[in-house]
Amino acid sequence: MARELTGRDLEILAKLVPECGGTICAGSGHAFQSILPPVSNHFAESAEDFERRLETLDASDLQWLVDRILDGSESLGCVLEEDMEAFIRQVRRVLSDATGEEVLAHYLASGACDR
Repeated sequence: MARELTGRDLEILAKLVPECGGTICAGSGHAFQSILPPVSNHFAESAEDFERRLETLDASDLQWLVDRILDGSESLGCVLEEDMEAFIRQVRRVLSDATGEEVLAHYLASGACDR
């Protein structure tokens, strides 16, 4: 499901990708429709880097992402497996184990990425 990122989405993306100076790499040619896939595939240099980026998010940011994942508007199909594991660990740490399990189930049901 394609979506246009909201102001809240862009705030979260800016926290995850501070090297873009809050402009989310304007002029990069990317029209991102989700938050986690571009961070995983275009910006994070490793699973450790992805996890470090996630640690900049507070509970309300994570809850926002979880809500978008569970309503199907945040795509997970192209998030690298090791990055998704890091995201689920962070959700479990900050929100709850049950919420982490919900996200994991959604990820497993989301299917593969069309690369």
